[in-house]
Amino acid sequence: MAEPGVETRTRSSVITARAAATFEPVGRSVATARAFVRDTLQGWGHSEIVDDAVVLTSELVTNAVIHAGTAADVLCLRGDDGIRIEVADRYPEREIPLQHGRTMGSPDRENGRGLLLCAALATRWGVDYSPTRKHVWFHLDLPERPVGTRSAGPVLPDPLLPLADSRVRVAVVQIDGTGAISAWNEDAEDLFGYGSEQVTGKPLGDFAAWPHTPGIGTGLAEALRLSRWEGSYGIRCADGRVIPVYASHLRVRDAQGEPSTVCLLVREHERAVLQTPQRPSASESGGPESRTTADPFEVFIGSPAPDDLDGLLQRTVERARDMLDGDSAFLLLATDDETELEVRATTGLPSARQRFARVPVETGASRYGSARMPAVHEDLAAVPGAVPLLEGTGMRSVVTVPLKVEGRLTGSLGVAAETPNRYSNEEALRLQFAADRIALAVESARLGELERLRRGSLSFLVEASDLLAGTLDRDQTLALMAQMTVPTLATWCAVYTIADQSSDPYLSYVLHEDEDLIDGLKDLLSSIAPPDPVPTPGARVWTAPGEAAHRAALGASMRELDGAAGPVSSGIGPTLATAAAVGGETVVLPLVARNRVIGMLTLGKPTDDHFRQEILELAEDLSRRAALALDNARLYSERTAISRSLQRSLLPPGLPDIPGVEVDVIYRAAGEGNEVGGDFYDLFPIRDGSYGFAIGDVCGTGPEAAAVTGLARHALRLLAREGFGGPAVLERLNAAILDEGARSRFLTLLYGEMRPQEDGSAVLKVVCAGHPLPLRLSQDGTVRPAADPQPLLGVMDDLELYEQTVTLDPGDVLLCVTDGVTERREGTRMLGDDGLTEVLRTCTGLTAGAVAARVLRAVERFAQEPASDDMAILALRIPEPHHQ
Repeated sequence: MAEPGVETRTRSSVITARAAATFEPVGRSVATARAFVRDTLQGWGHSEIVDDAVVLTSELVTNAVIHAGTAADVLCLRGDDGIRIEVADRYPEREIPLQHGRTMGSPDRENGRGLLLCAALATRWGVDYSPTRKHVWFHLDLPERPVGTRSAGPVLPDPLLPLADSRVRVAVVQIDGTGAISAWNEDAEDLFGYGSEQVTGKPLGDFAAWPHTPGIGTGLAEALRLSRWEGSYGIRCADGRVIPVYASHLRVRDAQGEPSTVCLLVREHERAVLQTPQRPSASESGGPESRTTADPFEVFIGSPAPDDLDGLLQRTVERARDMLDGDSAFLLLATDDETELEVRATTGLPSARQRFARVPVETGASRYGSARMPAVHEDLAAVPGAVPLLEGTGMRSVVTVPLKVEGRLTGSLGVAAETPNRYSNEEALRLQFAADRIALAVESARLGELERLRRGSLSFLVEASDLLAGTLDRDQTLALMAQMTVPTLATWCAVYTIADQSSDPYLSYVLHEDEDLIDGLKDLLSSIAPPDPVPTPGARVWTAPGEAAHRAALGASMRELDGAAGPVSSGIGPTLATAAAVGGETVVLPLVARNRVIGMLTLGKPTDDHFRQEILELAEDLSRRAALALDNARLYSERTAISRSLQRSLLPPGLPDIPGVEVDVIYRAAGEGNEVGGDFYDLFPIRDGSYGFAIGDVCGTGPEAAAVTGLARHALRLLAREGFGGPAVLERLNAAILDEGARSRFLTLLYGEMRPQEDGSAVLKVVCAGHPLPLRLSQDGTVRPAADPQPLLGVMDDLELYEQTVTLDPGDVLLCVTDGVTERREGTRMLGDDGLTEVLRTCTGLTAGAVAARVLRAVERFAQEPASDDMAILALRIPEPHHQ
């Protein structure tokens, strides 16, 4: 029974069609279920609700196969009041996220989202339970189809309107499966003079005067078997006259499944009542009288949607095969330069002849080796290779004709048979007549498809450029390259990179649309030599992966036959699956940036699939953008590595152990890591029992600041070890900075010398040259500056600096920071010296490391935005003696 608060399902509507499928509990099943529902609804002609149905099915199947972890049964039902889709799993959970007066919870929850969508998109929905299963169903009403216009003609003056009597009579004649008349209406009696009882049960051929049009072999019996036909013929009336009529035939079947044909007939001069408007060909640019008869071939193909090129081509090959009673047919479209033909539609050919395979226009020296002329091959066994598309298919005879528009080759249409000597020039004439009628429509649809592809390509490239420009990380760039190509352009992708001109290509990234095949694909590609790094632009075919996949599949099959492979789980399955996934066409595109090949982009298709030319052109455009992004990421990584290496060289490699003193330093560089900061610190031994410490900040960042930082840190050590006191050290450093001339930068610096005492205290001599003052934390929680401010370095020549003596007792802390700490801002607020004092006052009793960590945490919490300045924190603490 259904849960309360959710409408229970009803079977009151009449079910007119159903489709069902079961999907295993794997991630790939969600996409397969979406495709199943989309194909089913489109096949039923309900494309207007496909999007909503696919979204709901995707969420419900995800809940079943991912969250519940069971197989999902999907059932599609078409009724007279709409579409109903049921998704069942084997997890009989009894939790309903929506009840009276309750909500479903947060939309951000991973589960329950499918029912949220059901409530939002479906007309009705519900959940049914059984002891072993749970059904979630939803119903979508079909929108009312608005009254529309299928075709329309211009407004004509009255004299140009088609001629008709005061009353137009439309004869309705129904023909049963044997070709006999089964129904004859009153208008038929008025037009032809026969009563219903005179004609019922007699063949239509007894009354029809069927024309014999040169080049068209369709007879009356064939026309009555076609699903739709329009054209002209004559009807012999009761008085012996033959009345020209225009007829429209429609093939139908009754409730018992018996086929019959409904014929609508009007007098020839009233044909406008029934005739389907046709597009005039290039040669028919005259007035309304330029087209007098309907073409059965074109009428059978119907009036496909303007963007339905694939449907038009498929109907064309099927009609061509039937027209010449062939075993197979194919239609190829020419590339823009007319050098190759691309397979776009086939019927009756094996899977190896898939779409988008390419063959040359000129295959031989004779006229029969060119697709530009009609050709009849009576026996292909006598001329191997004459039609490359048919090699190995068992076809023996073939007739091919060109599709031309204004003298330009646009394609080729062919019909083949398994027996030799089937076709002659007469069949070639008939097929050429049909090709001429369809060529303009095909070319128009092809140009429309190309325009849509170009627009889609531009959108794709814009999005790809934005994504690639949004990162300078090499690994992320590689991942984006692959994710943009799979599955949009290819089934799988591999990216090879080249470190430098002397290095071999290295397999850096592999992606397949089926994640289960990625590892097998990576192993397969790693077992073969990488493609040659040829800088020639454009895609080139690479056969090595397909050959390796074939060998792997053959070896696995042999092991299976020999019984050496064991159960299926031993690895044969993945090997065969990988071989099938890599067995199609593989192309390589060079990644060229700044006139250097930095890698290769490899795209592949599964078994027997081929790339179409437009996709390869799009992939070439993408490869150019991806190559530049990848090279930019490389340059950025190199610059970042150099900056980090330089930054490390400006900081001490380690801190010395000072007896009786706890020391801790925290350094945080702002920015993205590609610039050297101006903050630095140092702690080093000077002489026995004496240690120097410094913390400073050079104005600005980058190479100029790094030069001053390096000068300051190394000069401090050198001068201090030469025996100079603090003021003398800083005065000489000031002179050295000024000697740099235009490259000099001013520097704030806190320098001190520290000597631990035998009583457990430590004596410090400190000079603070324009730097934030050091703070001393006493055991009683008192915080006060430990030095007075003095002029900064690098500004004036004559400096008179002095040092101050500070004694740290056990439990005291000396905190030294750069201005990145005190100038931390949140809007108009700044942490400042007072804020730092308040933080330090709470650190009584903490170790040096804990003091530095608390200060850093307070600085980070002061503002939400990331720090914009470097920060250095140096904490010195005299530990309290341990009492036994």
